Amino acid sequence: MCEKCKGNYYITTPIYYPSSNLHIGHAYCTVATDAMARYKRLQGYNVKFLTGTDEHGQKIEDKAKEAGCTPQQFVDNIVLGEKGVLDLWKLMNISYDRFIRTTDDYHVAAIQKIFKRMYDNGDIYKGSYKGKYCKPCESFWTESQLKDGKCPDCGREVMDAEEEAYFFRLSKYADRIQDLLENTDFLEPRSRVNEMVNNFIKPGLEDLCVSRTSFTWGVPVDFDPGHVVYVWIDALFNYMTALGFENDKHTDLADFWPADVHFVGKEIVRFHSIIWPAMLMSLNLPLPKKVFGHGWLNFNGEKMSKSRGNVVDPYLLSERFGVDALRFFLLRTFPFGSDGNFTNEMLISTINVDLANDLGNLVSRTVAMAQKYFGEHLPAQQLANPEMDAELVGLVSGLQAKYQESMEHFAFQNALGDIFKVISRANKYIDENAPWVLAKDEANKPRLARVLYNLLETVRVCAGLLTPFMPATSAEIAVRLGGAPMDWDSLGTYGLLKADVAPVAGAPLFPRIDMEKELAALEELSKANQKPAIEIEPYAEETVDFDTFCKSDFRAVKVKDCQNVKKSNKLLQFTLDDGTGTDRQILSGIAQFYKPEELIGKTLIAITNLPPRKMMGRESCGMLISAVHSVNGEEKLNLIMVDDAIPAGAKLC
Repeated sequence: MCEKCKGNYYITTPIYYPSSNLHIGHAYCTVATDAMARYKRLQGYNVKFLTGTDEHGQKIEDKAKEAGCTPQQFVDNIVLGEKGVLDLWKLMNISYDRFIRTTDDYHVAAIQKIFKRMYDNGDIYKGSYKGKYCKPCESFWTESQLKDGKCPDCGREVMDAEEEAYFFRLSKYADRIQDLLENTDFLEPRSRVNEMVNNFIKPGLEDLCVSRTSFTWGVPVDFDPGHVVYVWIDALFNYMTALGFENDKHTDLADFWPADVHFVGKEIVRFHSIIWPAMLMSLNLPLPKKVFGHGWLNFNGEKMSKSRGNVVDPYLLSERFGVDALRFFLLRTFPFGSDGNFTNEMLISTINVDLANDLGNLVSRTVAMAQKYFGEHLPAQQLANPEMDAELVGLVSGLQAKYQESMEHFAFQNALGDIFKVISRANKYIDENAPWVLAKDEANKPRLARVLYNLLETVRVCAGLLTPFMPATSAEIAVRLGGAPMDWDSLGTYGLLKADVAPVAGAPLFPRIDMEKELAALEELSKANQKPAIEIEPYAEETVDFDTFCKSDFRAVKVKDCQNVKKSNKLLQFTLDDGTGTDRQILSGIAQFYKPEELIGKTLIAITNLPPRKMMGRESCGMLISAVHSVNGEEKLNLIMVDDAIPAGAKLC
């Protein structure tokens, strides 16, 4: 560790389900985590900031089937593809130090060891699960926990689940968890403690189902084939496997565990404040120092959701308003522990009032006056007026301490509020001292120089403390102040800007936005984005009589083998079990959409009574049924796949 380093600091976001429709709500928690990580780095800490993706589970497997690809291909596309998770973090200037995917080999192997350790110590046992399951949330519920018969977290329908499973003795740790929540600051805000204790612990904490047998996309239980580890064990232990727990991929567990804070959305506080510490207790491992459950970012009063059609595109907003403005808005406008209601009007108003009128105006006016009245740099001879300068200088001198108090309690809104009180006071200071009047008399130049110095020094301290929230803007302001010092120690001391500072002019940091025109433009863009990107073939106008339709023999067929056809970039050759005992060969122009090995073992649908025909010199006996559609003008085919329980040769009727 370097001599100047204050120590290690480990901060995490939850690892995100790889959604194909990322919105500003996904960025909210990560921007907050980034701001906290940057703040700690600014103070001199050796920070480890972890984020990643939670890539296992039944919903991933199902969505991959719908998309006609393997689960691994599905998550790879969303995490690594255009406008995927990594692209969004790059866009939002997220300075993470480590990114974990739960499909990483080292993590999978570590989870198997962890599961076995809890099994060996008697905290995991085999049984049978029967109850309710929410597939979108990957959550198990009892009847009494449901809300109006639906998932209490997301409000969606739940499904009946019954299967052989392993269970974790969560009930064994109920008293210790309750004591942890009620008698320590482990979970914040305090309102979350009341929710967890009253809704989950006091009604009776039941043992947790921690394996599944009804699907395969997960970490296999290596000592019992057919079982996969429950995704929340898989997901929660990422915080430690990413540091090297039960693996040799990383080696900094001793430096950073226990975590200083996990930032999580309120909908997953139950997993992080009850299940997570119980599993750590089972393994006699140190608990994280804190879990902070922030609120939701809502849109018109509802949680952002693709199914509700109210998602807000961070790419569009960043393109129109700038990334720093968007980051600032998210943490300036909403208390981090509470829900916030996003509106475009509020975003534009915040940019206009705080960033254009206050911060941007202060920087532009001050630099412009310094250059106008003194040329390249301020004179070293300056005249202070204790009576007129005291309030502003006192506010700037005391700002770091107030800011630090808010940041340590994750009160980002308050920290920014304190900065902008100083910025507002500085703008008032300009009007009180009227530099344009002082400039008329040469005898007043030393006083004018001091007024401008006080303003530039105010800008330096405020911009430096804004670094965690608006890193690019703060860096630009430092340039305009002639490379002013913005390290943590300098931000706590007034007067470190050189007296003969040479400010540099530039374009407005935040041009004012015409509210009416911008809202109209956003409305038009919203309407355009609502148009389906997927186009389907027009329906046939010609009708087919029922008897003719019934002559088509649709059968379930199972893929025994699949090969590329040489000299063709479109055709795949299928060897199929059609239930007759004799293999059937069908050629299909699907090669650009599938790899042959992905299709072996799949159950497809074929028309089997078409006359044979030659394709590339090979006989094709029938036709496989695909869905055809166009995505952004490009044709796409998806083979119709059915439940593998349907036997080969089963007739569709």
